[in-house]
Amino acid sequence: MGCLLQMSQENTLLTTRMKLRLLTWDVKDTLVRLQCSVGEQYSSVAKSFGIQLEPKALENSFHKAYRAQSKQFPNYGLHRGFSSQQWWAEVVKQTFRHCGIKEDWTLNSIAENLYRDYSMVKNWEVLPGVHETLYQCRKLGLRLAVISNFDQRLDQVLDHCKLAHHFEFILTSEMAGVAKPDIRIFQKALCMAKVMPQHSAHIGDNYINDYLGARNAGMYSYLIWHKGYSDSCERHVPKEHILESLCHVLTILERAES
Repeated sequence: MGCLLQMSQENTLLTTRMKLRLLTWDVKDTLVRLQCSVGEQYSSVAKSFGIQLEPKALENSFHKAYRAQSKQFPNYGLHRGFSSQQWWAEVVKQTFRHCGIKEDWTLNSIAENLYRDYSMVKNWEVLPGVHETLYQCRKLGLRLAVISNFDQRLDQVLDHCKLAHHFEFILTSEMAGVAKPDIRIFQKALCMAKVMPQHSAHIGDNYINDYLGARNAGMYSYLIWHKGYSDSCERHVPKEHILESLCHVLTILERAES
């Protein structure tokens, strides 16, 4: 209630001064987050196939496999003819191979299960303040959209989390053919919305992909602050561009436009 009251008190002043028309959002760790770690989820699915592996070992193997796959085949390998499901299947299989699991049938089955599971609401939770903040932004007349380095499952994730109805469109890097921080994904979103960059802003939790990417495209941008961010990152982001909580979205946008 406190967050809602704070937003309501700012609405009149904000609507008379705001130039923004479009507010775009990152998704993972901005609007939603995983219910459990990747290692825990991979370990749980492996158990259903009779395989016992420690979540920590799988977590480490996953990050190794993910980095290698992203470097060799960026943005789900689209330019090499991959689908996102094929791309993720290889990440999963390499993760388990690093842990000593080699049987192809088992690896394929685990990959299929995990790809399906990560589109389901049971693996995601909506972050505090999200529903309230999106509602208030729309109430002000702001148009909302998503720009995310996610794959084709994002529509399902947002729908299952009861967030999809807030957005005019959901633009993923798989759909756009380019990933943040490439300015072309932001430009595509602006083109879809028919809005000039100076009348738009982007909110996300990644300094390079979200904050810098959007600014390089001529948009305003703001960074969701998480514990553990490096001091060097903090030095490069003005305090007025940092959101310590989604409750502060309307406050910081009003300050930026004053």
